[in-house]
Amino acid sequence: MNINLRKIYLYIFSTVGLVLTIIGAVQFTDLALKIFVFKKADVVIFYPRPVSPKGEFEGVDPEAEKKSQEEQRDSNRQREASNAASFLIVGIPVYVYHWRLAKKEF
Repeated sequence: MNINLRKIYLYIFSTVGLVLTIIGAVQFTDLALKIFVFKKADVVIFYPRPVSPKGEFEGVDPEAEKKSQEEQRDSNRQREASNAASFLIVGIPVYVYHWRLAKKEF
């Protein structure tokens, strides 16, 4: 019974590590496609701001808004990259360690 539980444990954690690795790889692929192929995929379209009673637009100037959008896009890309990297950093060792143990014992 103990051998079967150990075998189940090793296969479950090997699967978990493999799934984490796949998720991280998919996220990196998605990020690369957004950066190099589909460059407008993460562009946010803003609607015009409301007009004040005086007939003027309220808000910041267009250049400042464009710069803010670019900074936000860069921030989102960095967040996606760090998220994908963390999946890979955790997933690969978990998978490799448990899969090697499973192959060695059985």
